[in-house]
Amino acid sequence: SGKLWGGRFVGSVDPIMEKFNASIAYDQRMWEADIQGSKAYSKGLEKAGLLTKAELGEILCGLDKVAEEWANGTFVQNPSDEDIHTANERRLKELIGETAGKLHTGRSRNDQVVTDLRLWMRGSCSALSAHLRTLLTTMVERAEAEKDVLFPGYTHLQRAQPIRWSHWILSGAIAGNPLGVDRELLRKELNFSAITLNSMDATSERDFVAEFLFWGSLCMTHLSKMAEDLIIYGTKEFSFVQLSDAYSTGSSLMPQKKNPDSLELIRSKVGRVFGRCAGLLMTLKGLPSTYNKDLQEDKEAVFEVFDTMNSVLQVATGIISTMKINKACMEEALSPDMLATDLAYYLVRKGMPFRRAHEASGKAVFMAETKKLALSQLSLTELQTISPLFTSDVSQVWNYANSVEQYQALGGTAQSSVDWQIQQLRGMLRTLPQ
Repeated sequence: SGKLWGGRFVGSVDPIMEKFNASIAYDQRMWEADIQGSKAYSKGLEKAGLLTKAELGEILCGLDKVAEEWANGTFVQNPSDEDIHTANERRLKELIGETAGKLHTGRSRNDQVVTDLRLWMRGSCSALSAHLRTLLTTMVERAEAEKDVLFPGYTHLQRAQPIRWSHWILSGAIAGNPLGVDRELLRKELNFSAITLNSMDATSERDFVAEFLFWGSLCMTHLSKMAEDLIIYGTKEFSFVQLSDAYSTGSSLMPQKKNPDSLELIRSKVGRVFGRCAGLLMTLKGLPSTYNKDLQEDKEAVFEVFDTMNSVLQVATGIISTMKINKACMEEALSPDMLATDLAYYLVRKGMPFRRAHEASGKAVFMAETKKLALSQLSLTELQTISPLFTSDVSQVWNYANSVEQYQALGGTAQSSVDWQIQQLRGMLRTLPQ
């Protein structure tokens, strides 16, 4: 039958079950990791005296030929190939004969599955890390170049306080990176950091998969929030940013439309990643110890999240690097009522408790609204009817640059703080693997 198992079975597997059971359609992308693992294992067999040096050489040469076929696209799959492990071993046997059967000595496909997936994820996470590094570098460069631009900060989608545009960009640079999912396992030959402490846990443990999927979910959460902000900021009602044509589409009906499809797709793909993460956790929570076939679900989850993140990170980098900001519209959106908190802080610096200062500032806002004036248009005499602590220096409160500069604490929106954030992120980027 060509199966790695048999012996105790009579008859053949139902064709529908055969198709239902197979994973070669998606796990074939682990072909290189599977061959890498088999090479390492064959060396271990030779060291243990279970293979001769000649047999080892024969197996390694055969595996190189299998790898060459995968690499140049000439590998021919067989309908009996359940998965990548079956396919590679079947082809190896065709190339070198019965010696190939010795490769599986003392080895279970369950071992291969988890080892191959760890190896594949280690290499693939390096690619995601590189894309993430590029995105963060782009955000930091824009933050430094545009740190003099002020615009409204929003809470509840209501204008709150003036902030630096750079402060907003840097707030999106906290998604972290996906490295570190390959904590434990096997051989020096495979460059793993350690061996698993328990053989039962080794074949069933999928913490490294769950951590990768959770990282993807968390990273996509931050990217979705950034996308949502930019979608809003790009509307005609705001006009703070303008996306490049390269990352926009038009309408088949309305010629004036320029749609932020790239941002909307980033936002929409979050659900896909969340679903894969939740789905794997639901699978894991119902399993008894050691390997169960349910764990075959892990690879489709990993591959889909990797493919999604791989495209999203690159598109996000393109969006950030090419979008234009409209400084005039940003500054025009600033309004004196956003300085009401600063008015309260002014009174606090004069010695008034904050709760009373907050109330006094609220009364000033109410007075301005009643008189149909901007908050900054209230006269000193009018302000002094609220509190005698108001003096002529209150005029300094109505300066937006003064407003942002008072937030000197680390992480704030003052220029010195933004400069510090930029330096911190540059330092973090230097520590990431190239």
